[in-house]
Amino acid sequence: MAQGYRQFNTDVCLINYHFVWIPKRRKAVLVGAIERDLRRLLESKAEELDCIVVALEIMPDHVHLFLNCPPFLAPDQIMFRLKGSSSRVLRERYPQLMRLPSLWTRSYFCSTAGNVSNATIERYIAEQKLHG
Repeated sequence: MAQGYRQFNTDVCLINYHFVWIPKRRKAVLVGAIERDLRRLLESKAEELDCIVVALEIMPDHVHLFLNCPPFLAPDQIMFRLKGSSSRVLRERYPQLMRLPSLWTRSYFCSTAGNVSNATIERYIAEQKLHG
């Protein structure tokens, strides 16, 4: 998805973050119905945060998410909200996830990307399933 500048009240910006995070103990639990539900939960929460999902790939043991975000949300706030809400819902729906002390580790990877590197990151994320 091509990204352009976004306008907010007094801001015009292009803020893109590439996030990667893993389940606790890097367990390969993000499969089947859990993967489908996680995708919907992340897309819904991103929309609620006024973020645009540019690319999303869910592997059995990690998640890649490329987001276009408003300037008033810091990366740690975004991760806190995405991981917190998805963990709560998924652990309620899938009792087998309760065997983990928590669904997600506290850590995550984040890099920033301007418009020039969007295509590169989108291609990398899209190819994860092929090479994973």
